[in-house]
Amino acid sequence: MSGLRTAIGVAFLLFQLVMIVYARFVPSRYFCWAPYDAQSEYSLQVTIDGRPLTNQEIRRRYRRPQTGVDNRSIQHVIDIVQQYEETRGRDDHARVIMKYKVNGGAEEQWQWPPE
Repeated sequence: MSGLRTAIGVAFLLFQLVMIVYARFVPSRYFCWAPYDAQSEYSLQVTIDGRPLTNQEIRRRYRRPQTGVDNRSIQHVIDIVQQYEETRGRDDHARVIMKYKVNGGAEEQWQWPPE
């Protein structure tokens, strides 16, 4: 039994090590302890059938505020919006424009659906 616990512990730590190395090469850092010390400011504009959604509608839709700051990779916010639009919101045909800055840098833009 002791050998099994040791093997599980070693496997877990090895998994973490692999994920930390993997995280150095991808924009999001799920499943690892690798820090992401960045401030991502974003603003969402969402329209459905030409009607812009209100801040409250955006918050209900994505469980995120229309404008906010996240101390993780901006990819986390993109993943939240994209997952919703590919699943629950797929029949709404929403158009999303997210403007964002990472660490106060130049403003960039992401949109759904991608063009």
